[in-house]
Amino acid sequence: MNKDIRLHGHIDDRIEYYAIVAGEDAHRRYFFNAAESNGAQLRFFSPGNEFVIGRGGIRHAGNGGSFCEYMFGVDQPMTDLAKGDVINRLVVYGARSGDEGGTLHFSEQTGGELGFDKIFFDGNAVANYFFFLASERLGTSLRQQQTAMVRAVGKALKRSPAVGAHDENTLIDEVLGLLNDPGALFFLFKLVNIHHREYYDTFRSLYFASKKISDEDFAGLSAIAERHNIDRYQQERIRIDVMYKHPANRRIVDEYKNILIGCHLKGEISALENARLTRLKTLSVRNKIPGALFYALDDMLKKDKKIGGTEEHESIAETRQILEGLFLRERDIESAIDREDMVRLLFAKKRAAEVRDHTFEEILLDASKGCDERIRDGGNLSLLEGFSHIITYFDRFDATSQAVNQLAFMETVRISEEMIRSLLGNRSAFEELRPGLFTEIFIDGILENKYLGRYGRRKVTALVAGLRLIEENRLTVAALLDELLAIDREERLAIALLNHVRDRIRNFYSNYATRDDQATMKREVTEDLRKRKIITDTIPARLFDETIVTIKKEAVYLHSLLPQIIGKKDSVLREDFLENSGLDRFYVEELEREYFELNRLDLEQLYQIRKGLS
Repeated sequence: MNKDIRLHGHIDDRIEYYAIVAGEDAHRRYFFNAAESNGAQLRFFSPGNEFVIGRGGIRHAGNGGSFCEYMFGVDQPMTDLAKGDVINRLVVYGARSGDEGGTLHFSEQTGGELGFDKIFFDGNAVANYFFFLASERLGTSLRQQQTAMVRAVGKALKRSPAVGAHDENTLIDEVLGLLNDPGALFFLFKLVNIHHREYYDTFRSLYFASKKISDEDFAGLSAIAERHNIDRYQQERIRIDVMYKHPANRRIVDEYKNILIGCHLKGEISALENARLTRLKTLSVRNKIPGALFYALDDMLKKDKKIGGTEEHESIAETRQILEGLFLRERDIESAIDREDMVRLLFAKKRAAEVRDHTFEEILLDASKGCDERIRDGGNLSLLEGFSHIITYFDRFDATSQAVNQLAFMETVRISEEMIRSLLGNRSAFEELRPGLFTEIFIDGILENKYLGRYGRRKVTALVAGLRLIEENRLTVAALLDELLAIDREERLAIALLNHVRDRIRNFYSNYATRDDQATMKREVTEDLRKRKIITDTIPARLFDETIVTIKKEAVYLHSLLPQIIGKKDSVLREDFLENSGLDRFYVEELEREYFELNRLDLEQLYQIRKGLS
């Protein structure tokens, strides 16, 4: 059974030390002496080994080395960083790295000295361990001893959680157990920077309480730093280390680090991996995780890395990273789709539909397959719930987009109470995500569309206003339906009237400028429309007058402006007419097509003019 002797004290008001000698017969050994003077120092020794703690630092000779817990954000060898279980920094006296494979070479020159400032700068800011071993099984030369020591205990010291937990009892058991030498002695020394520890513990208690530091708390921390003359670098690395160790932060940052390590080893970052990294950063903002925790990793691992695959549109990249975030729950990372995520997905879907980008649907299909596979293999059902939440909103999007677009651009759309109630429910769901979202996604783009006709605009405007009034209990669904049907009936009548009047003018009236001619034509058209059962009453005067004006504008365009536009390839003149005539763009383009076919002109020339190419 191991026994140990411990010595604890202070070098000064800044440095605290713990000295331990452990082994089966440790209690029988004399292992230290103390010098009393201005140059007071503590000397610990065994045959061939020495460790001295003085006023300004330490001196060592013989075998051994130092170790400490890695502080997050400090430079680490890639060999350590790439191994997820390496959590401690180990320095072996007289060791140097050889070839690119990382093979260690040992020297007989192991002695040296270190000042306290350098110890707490290069190592852990709060606590660092030094050690040496006394064991006949290590060999005779220092090179042999160091080699044997690294093989026996190096792996354990780099991975032991006992280092960060300051659990010396566990460390002793681990090291002596691995040496497998009943006569071995383990000399362990811990140096603690009392000033840094006060700053560390104070910041930790404040940050872990609420994951934020108030101005008042920060002033208190600044006072500690000023009182103890703690430099800004040490303050920053202490704060970053504490923030990293918060459990909610650590899961996200570790996953980010693991992805980056894999990318670093491959030499590039794939689109999928980039999506995951972006999602983790998004989650970090949501969870109030400081960006500083990612800057150090990016600097070490992401710099100069090529993003693999073809360049993606921002909306596609966002879709990929949000959907990839669903699967982070498997690593105990809370990555639920929130309202902001859902809004971004909806805009990405809208953009994909507008430009016919099938990548969006491919990503969605891949996510669906991934979800099914994980559920089949026993994954958490919350994954299915999260994905179903997305699909529900996408179904709402498709239904709403189809209904609104049909209402805006189709002349024969069937308007029903069921359609209005569906739109009302979907509008409410979208408004819950963000006030004004319904109009932003489905209405604004349509109202800005150059191909939206007069009646389409009236129907969409009436729909938006009506849905809002229904939600405010100031209008009924039936009343909105009546209003939309009235606009629809007028549109159908206007189309029929335009066709009939145009035919009459072409076949019977060479001149329709006078009021008498127009009155006669109105009576004849009214009678004709009644016979066809298109109307049962008279034609509204306003509608007939608008039809006459439309035909006059049509004549001006076909006989005067269009020949000029074709001859000069003047797309500006054409666009000016379209903007100011009030005629629907679809209607004008149909007139142009008929004109080109009638005059046997090359339609490609028309397409060039429409594109603005001269």
